[in-house]
Amino acid sequence: MAEFRLPKNSRIQKGGATHKAEGASRVRKFKVYRYDPDKGENPHFDSFEIDLDTCGPMVLDALIKMKSEQDSTLTFRRSCREGICGSCSMNMNGKNGLACTTAIEDLKGDVTITPLPHMEVIKDLVPDFTHFYAQYASIEPWLKTKTTTPSGKERLQSPAEREKLDGLYECILCACCSTSCPSYWWNSDKFLGPAILLQAYRWLADSRDEYTGERLDELEDPFRLYRCHTIMNCSNACPKGLSPARAIAEIKKMEAERQV
Repeated sequence: MAEFRLPKNSRIQKGGATHKAEGASRVRKFKVYRYDPDKGENPHFDSFEIDLDTCGPMVLDALIKMKSEQDSTLTFRRSCREGICGSCSMNMNGKNGLACTTAIEDLKGDVTITPLPHMEVIKDLVPDFTHFYAQYASIEPWLKTKTTTPSGKERLQSPAEREKLDGLYECILCACCSTSCPSYWWNSDKFLGPAILLQAYRWLADSRDEYTGERLDELEDPFRLYRCHTIMNCSNACPKGLSPARAIAEIKKMEAERQV
């Protein structure tokens, strides 16, 4: 089971509140990680019983039901509820995923929900993405050109050139892949991680971008790129079915080819 990073100088304490679903015929039990920095207490797990007959099919439906009917202080991120925004990424029964696209019935036994592994926790199921977003900004994720923009025209691509971006542009920056990667757990201060490297390759693969050499120069580093050991957790964890491992391999290939 993947780990998550506790707040400094803390440990998970035993016990926690239990919220019953009285009179329900079809009940599912959820154990939810709780941490409130304002209380100065160690993290713990609260138990919630959910009546599946009055709840939607997804884990996010259960969380919303917990918050609206049992404990209004429960804190988590969510927005689109359709697997598009990536806000509700978390760890469910030991696997990273999106709560809005993870069906309750696909999880066996009691459901244990924790924040994404190895990220500082702001509150309950909300991890701190500050460092993750800073790494994303570091790769300059926008089209960079040197030539003058064609007058009155877009920078065009052929269908074949556009097809090279498939499997890259769909990334929603949910961080499920990066936080499932042991190399990122231990070296997140210097290793960019699967999500950011996939985003980096998205611009390297774009025929309209004219800063390929400079981008490769920035990535050619023992930690930023080469700390990847092809463990493949990233591809297994991606809720969009993308392959960060393949993107990283393509970057390594480009780095090698330009040395020949």
